[in-house]
Amino acid sequence: MKININGETKEFLQDKLSTAELLKIEKVEMPDMVSVQLNDEFLRQHEYESTFLKDGDVINFLYFMGGGA
Repeated sequence: MKININGETKEFLQDKLSTAELLKIEKVEMPDMVSVQLNDEFLRQHEYESTFLKDGDVINFLYFMGGGA
């Protein structure tokens, strides 16, 4: 299965891969602080375990930064 992650196409051997599993495989730091966008739709954190990815999906991990002057 091929998935586009943050603009980069990656291939996975799994036939069934949840968003939560992808976060672990991709070693996403602080997954609780990351927003996930799947095919232009934002997922809620409670959906990560039950949302399974398909060949050709486009997923973005969005990190929000705070700060300013």
